Amino acid sequence: MKIRKNDTVLVITGKDKGKKGKVRFAYPKDERLIVEGISFIKRHTKARGAVRQAGMIEMEAPIHVSDVMLLCSRCNHPTRVGFRFLADGKRVRFCRSCGEVID
Repeated sequence: MKIRKNDTVLVITGKDKGKKGKVRFAYPKDERLIVEGISFIKRHTKARGAVRQAGMIEMEAPIHVSDVMLLCSRCNHPTRVGFRFLADGKRVRFCRSCGEVID
């Protein structure tokens, strides 16, 4: 998966199209992400003593990795991600539009 935790992404499809956010959690096995402030759902919960309050709780739902694009920190555009090897043999991600190393 080319998007990781703490990356800034732009939602390109769905009800939150055009919104930007930071990736809080990444689930590579399921190819899903939880992004701050994106894709809220409501859960009806029962009270569990003093631990959890009853009622409707809004929480962020995971979205598929294909529904977001990485925002490059240098050119500030949504971009595809490529991989290249540095001279020391380290594998890094780079922006396909401006060529800047992301990692």
